[in-house]
Amino acid sequence: MGAGSFFTAYGLRSLAAIPARTLAFRNTHTDEAVKVTYWEGGEYIPDALASVNHVLRDFRTGDVHPIEPKLLDLLTLLQSRTETTQPYQIISGYRSPRTNALLHERSGGVATHSLHMEGKAIDIRVPGVRLASLRDAALGLSLGGVGYYPSSDFVHVDVGRVRRW
Repeated sequence: MGAGSFFTAYGLRSLAAIPARTLAFRNTHTDEAVKVTYWEGGEYIPDALASVNHVLRDFRTGDVHPIEPKLLDLLTLLQSRTETTQPYQIISGYRSPRTNALLHERSGGVATHSLHMEGKAIDIRVPGVRLASLRDAALGLSLGGVGYYPSSDFVHVDVGRVRRW
């Protein structure tokens, strides 16, 4: 599925207005941080994507997996909606099948076939942005799944089908 069929009219107009797409992340488990321009001049930048993949790796196993660029585009739109340039605090990015199975055993809230295992989901919070506001902004984009976990202090977003929980 290309970007044209993935993003709504809002998303396409918003992304087209951004000549370079830059995101910042801080992994809450490893304390690693990265700020990268991952898209510029009409192309995704392979070295920048590799840096993102590394920071969003499964911190339990060290496994690195490609993060879906559409997920980064969703985060860029979410950043615009929340009017912040603060780094995304990462609770969970990529999850290896082994880690996902372990988490699924501990909690019924972890999907057996989680999009985290495909690099298509991320659990986040943003300093200075109320969690409910982050959830509402993600829901307003209608670009994928949005899960709200106030007791764990994060919002899940993914580029799967549009749904909420």
